[in-house]
Amino acid sequence: MSIIALYQMGLIKHLPEPPLPMMNADKVDASAEAYEKFSMPDAVLGLGSYAATMGLAAMGGSDRARRDPWIPLALAAKVAFDMVNAGKLTVDQWTKHRAFCFWCLLAATATFAMVPLVVPEALQAINRGDKSSFHR
Repeated sequence: MSIIALYQMGLIKHLPEPPLPMMNADKVDASAEAYEKFSMPDAVLGLGSYAATMGLAAMGGSDRARRDPWIPLALAAKVAFDMVNAGKLTVDQWTKHRAFCFWCLLAATATFAMVPLVVPEALQAINRGDKSSFHR
C-alpha cells in the first residue's frame, strides 16, 4: 500500500510492476474510484485499515481467546470485512479498467492469506470464551 500511496499522492510518477499481461497499476490506481472514499487516495485508507488489523492481531496475550474472546472475534470480523473488500476491488479492477494492479493483487492475496490464520482462534474464542469476559 505504501508504494501505491506514494503514487496516488504524486510523489512518484510511475508504479513499477512485473511486465505481465493485463497489468497496469498506473491506470487502476489513478482512476476516479481510487479517490472517491473520503476524497483521499484509497491506498492511504488501506494503510490505516492494515494498521487497525495489525493492532487487533497484536492485542491481548496468548490466552486472549479465553480471557478476552472479543479480541479474536473482532479480528476475525475485521479480516472478513477486508476479505470481502479485497474481493470486490479485485473484480472491479477487471470489470472497470480491464487491467490489474500487481500491488493490489499482492495486498488482496495477503488479505486472503489472513483468513486461515484468524479462524482457529476465533473458533476457540466462541467455544471456550467465558461469557463474563464479554462484559468487562
